[in-house]
Amino acid sequence: MTITVPELTDEALAAVTAEVAETAAEYDRSGEVPLRGLEVAAKAGLLTATVGHQYGGPGVGPLDTARILAALGEGDPSVALIAANTLMAHASQAARPHWPQAYYDDVLARSAAGPAPINAIRAEPELGAPARGGVPKTAIRRTSSGWVLDGHKAYATGGTALAYHLVWVVAGDRVGHVVVPGDLPGITWLDTWDHLGLRASNTHDVTYTSVELPEDAFVEIPRGPDGVYRDPAATAGPGSFGHPALYIGVARAARRAFVDFARARVPAALGKPIATLERIQVVAGEIDLQIAQAETLLHGALLRDETVLPQLSVIKVAIGRAVVAAVQTAVAALGNPALSRHNPLERHLRDVLCVRVHPPQEDAALVAAGKRLLLPTP
Repeated sequence: MTITVPELTDEALAAVTAEVAETAAEYDRSGEVPLRGLEVAAKAGLLTATVGHQYGGPGVGPLDTARILAALGEGDPSVALIAANTLMAHASQAARPHWPQAYYDDVLARSAAGPAPINAIRAEPELGAPARGGVPKTAIRRTSSGWVLDGHKAYATGGTALAYHLVWVVAGDRVGHVVVPGDLPGITWLDTWDHLGLRASNTHDVTYTSVELPEDAFVEIPRGPDGVYRDPAATAGPGSFGHPALYIGVARAARRAFVDFARARVPAALGKPIATLERIQVVAGEIDLQIAQAETLLHGALLRDETVLPQLSVIKVAIGRAVVAAVQTAVAALGNPALSRHNPLERHLRDVLCVRVHPPQEDAALVAAGKRLLLPTP
């Protein structure tokens, strides 16, 4: 079994972007899992780039991971979101091995043959996102041979394409996750995802009914010094910047769509492309400014030392604001044509708005930053 070492030059990533983009509109319309885009990413070694050196992988770090996800997001953000979750799972295993050995061997073997997506499935219909607080209802109970899993999860990105689920559960008074092969009996998918953006991400609900798991499938998440469980996603870390990175890719795609339209559009009254108008040039400059701001924040944060850690959550907020502003600027300048289903800008606008849903969300990040400044701990 050999893990592909990805080529991460700008030229190689651009080639992957172009190939993934070929089917993005088609999958957006159908809502099906973007298998062809995932196959392109897997063939290029981009779905296993963070597999640790100890497992024969490239062990790519957060900065190159962000570059990968920006490239995939520019092609198809649904592919990029599934890839982001997969890359984060492999990075977590590399940093702190916790999978049952047989399961991780299996996912690596599957990855050598094609896409083998992984996702940490956390949210629930009643609980919402765990980053807002609370513990899941989904639970495991002991058996003579291991565990039995029962529960209902929401927003399980990847859907039936997932090779493995990392399901957040309670086990008595403990909180953690169980590693679950996606093809086990008792797993049922509910077709709930009919979203404005990232339509092909297949972020459906899933239920688990008496799913049997081995004893080592459960990994406990320790509580804080005060005895309270706090969801790790509530605070940003360097490894969580894959999500904002993919939306930088969406903004880049919107910039390209704007440029292509401006160069091709020749109104009869003008007799030349609108790209020659200063007003349109100013708009293009504003779009570029917002993307440059987002890219600089992303790369700068990942290059800084640990002194930046307290500000990572608000940096994610600023990146989100910038990429949304970039796409909205393009759409506003072009008016009706930008909102047509025949124009890719319409899709890019819908997709980029999804940046706001990833934890920590804007209000939570700003409140936490304000408390850090105003109410310092003694």
